[in-house]
Amino acid sequence: MTKKRLWGIVKILTPPVLTLSRRGFYMVKNKAIVLIDGSNLFHRLKELKFKNRLEFDYSGLIQYLTKECKLISKTYYVGKIRAKPSDKKGQALRKNQQRLTAKLLSGNWQLYFGYLLKNGGVYHEKGVDVKMAMDILVGAYENKYDVVYLISSDTDLLPVIEKVRSMEKKVVYVGFSHKPSYALIKNSSETILLRSEDIKKFVKIKA
Repeated sequence: MTKKRLWGIVKILTPPVLTLSRRGFYMVKNKAIVLIDGSNLFHRLKELKFKNRLEFDYSGLIQYLTKECKLISKTYYVGKIRAKPSDKKGQALRKNQQRLTAKLLSGNWQLYFGYLLKNGGVYHEKGVDVKMAMDILVGAYENKYDVVYLISSDTDLLPVIEKVRSMEKKVVYVGFSHKPSYALIKNSSETILLRSEDIKKFVKIKA
């Protein structure tokens, strides 16, 4: 897939279902769940030079993405930051994460915390991709959703994507036009690539 072809990808929504009742036809919206890889989203926003990331309107973005569906759940997955009292930078990051957690909980988000391992001075997130895969798979088997919106570029999720698609579930990969995952584009049912101008709608600009 060439870059020229890629940038032409537009949002494709799964059409609602027409159901017949005694009163005639009515529209039944597809059930949707949303899964956000918090670390992935954070770094993509950072690359786009959005500085006020704690004020990002997560719920507004999800409403925009799922407006043609019935939203069943929205879950934010991230590694939990822990820091020693003497680690000023770590403590600042931990407090920011606590602020974000409080904001998400007030917006009826479900939260899952993985853990962070430090190796060579760099933190690596663990457990998040496994939990995301489990939630996608269990939700499919329990028929909790028709469509899953996946905001992540983790290719470790490819096997579970293939599985739930074989179960007639739609997987919508939500990525970023400046750094898309070609593997997820190829293996998902549909793709939405967000541009900087799309993201601006959900970032609070400080006066």
